[in-house]
Amino acid sequence: MKYFPVVLCVLVLFTGCYSPERDCASYRTGTFEFETYLNGEIVTSRFVRNDSIEIDHFQGKTDTSSVRWLNDCEYIIKNLNPKNRAERQPIHIKILTTGKDSYTFEYGLVGDSQKEKGEVKRIE
Repeated sequence: MKYFPVVLCVLVLFTGCYSPERDCASYRTGTFEFETYLNGEIVTSRFVRNDSIEIDHFQGKTDTSSVRWLNDCEYIIKNLNPKNRAERQPIHIKILTTGKDSYTFEYGLVGDSQKEKGEVKRIE
């Protein structure tokens, strides 16, 4: 029992040093799917990204955005053909963790403190 505090401290130290795997470079290009709730139902968006362009297919419409990488795990997308003021705002995306065929990320409008989270799956 007298070693319990020491063991507990060691466990806390090692747990605090853990950082999730992030192999972001392997997700710079490819074909991906993202599912989200919209008006009470799950909808799927499919997009193809190369290093500087992202083409999004959603509900029969196609949009093209520029991709500007800030570092290995963060980038900004900006719609190249915005149809309204809301589509003109760039979106900041930060990859939080990566797995074998997916990654989790947070996103929000550039300059806005409100962030949402999601998961993207690689399909090709």
